[in-house]
Amino acid sequence: MNLHEYQGKIILKNFGVRIQEGIPADTPEGAVAAARELKELTNTGIWVVKAQVHAGGRGKGGGVKVAKTLAEVQEKAEAILGMTLVTPQTGPKGKVVHKVLIAADAYYPGASETKEFYLSVLLDRKKECNVIIYSTEGGMDIEEVAEHHPDKIQKEWVDKNLGLQGFQARRIAFNLGLSGTAFKEMVQAVTNIYSAYIASDASMLEINPLLKTTDDKIVAVDCKVNLDENGLYRHADLAAMRDIMEEDPTEVEAGQSNLNYVKLDGNVGCMVNGAGLAMATMDIIKLSGGEPANFLDVGGTADAKRVETAFRIILKDPNVKAILINIFGGIVRCDRVAQGVVDAYKNIGEINVPIIVRLQGTNAVEAKQIIDQSGLKVRSAILLKEAAELVSEVLA
Repeated sequence: MNLHEYQGKIILKNFGVRIQEGIPADTPEGAVAAARELKELTNTGIWVVKAQVHAGGRGKGGGVKVAKTLAEVQEKAEAILGMTLVTPQTGPKGKVVHKVLIAADAYYPGASETKEFYLSVLLDRKKECNVIIYSTEGGMDIEEVAEHHPDKIQKEWVDKNLGLQGFQARRIAFNLGLSGTAFKEMVQAVTNIYSAYIASDASMLEINPLLKTTDDKIVAVDCKVNLDENGLYRHADLAAMRDIMEEDPTEVEAGQSNLNYVKLDGNVGCMVNGAGLAMATMDIIKLSGGEPANFLDVGGTADAKRVETAFRIILKDPNVKAILINIFGGIVRCDRVAQGVVDAYKNIGEINVPIIVRLQGTNAVEAKQIIDQSGLKVRSAILLKEAAELVSEVLA
């Protein structure tokens, strides 16, 4: 689950990380009120109006503006709220901005003495431990730095049993070229950032830039957090931060029906029980000449209602030219799934795309008979190879 910048900063602040103070707003008037409140809190006379969307590169897309008066705050907020922000991470369709963050300017007088760093914490699956990635080249695309200046990207792997050690935090601060007060501040910031990452069950926490101010304070000016959804049951407060307006509406609807659904860009809809089988089904679709239009795992209880809901979700994608249902009858009997498919088909009405049903496992033969004798435009298969051949045939 992705968080907005202001939400990620709340987590950081709760763990003692110094942040660029800010207040979210969803109207121009609210933005002005937030700016006034920030002026009282921080004595700032300069504000940054930041679009709050689940994507990076907002500045390049026109989603980050500096305002030097309250009138400018309102003007900039009016321009950003409601705009479709297109960045390298949103794709060409972009994202509509529903909220802005009014932040106090962290680059106060003497900005020439400031320094921007990059720091992130994420899981290194290959080494089976967390890794802290950091660089002296903050404030710019880390991908560009990695491509053109790989020597400026440094990594610190954290032992999964021991956790982050003091010497590692000190090594990071030293490698960033800091000394004195700034060195001590960075050591504490790195320690607190890692603690926030672990305690929130995050899968990624990125700060770019992590700023050294003119008075040697270390401040998180930006923050991007991705939470592991499998750990949200332990964090009701973090789960409440979910912004469904930032998510695909179809994926949200599927989640409300307890279906695991991810929209893709292909032309063959998939309905499968089990994540592993779903991945195999997507592979067989590609081998048969198609492209998977989605990942959809209906789970172990593929009854008629669940199958019908899955059908409706898949059919909302206009790119779908065929649907492949691939069910292994272990927990659930194949004949029950087959009857569910028939009932769902009748309830939905005319379906204008070919449907291939492959059922294997308990009562697979009986299931094929139900499909074949239903009189519906549904083609059945028992072997995965047969299903792949049918997919190729209907797409030809």
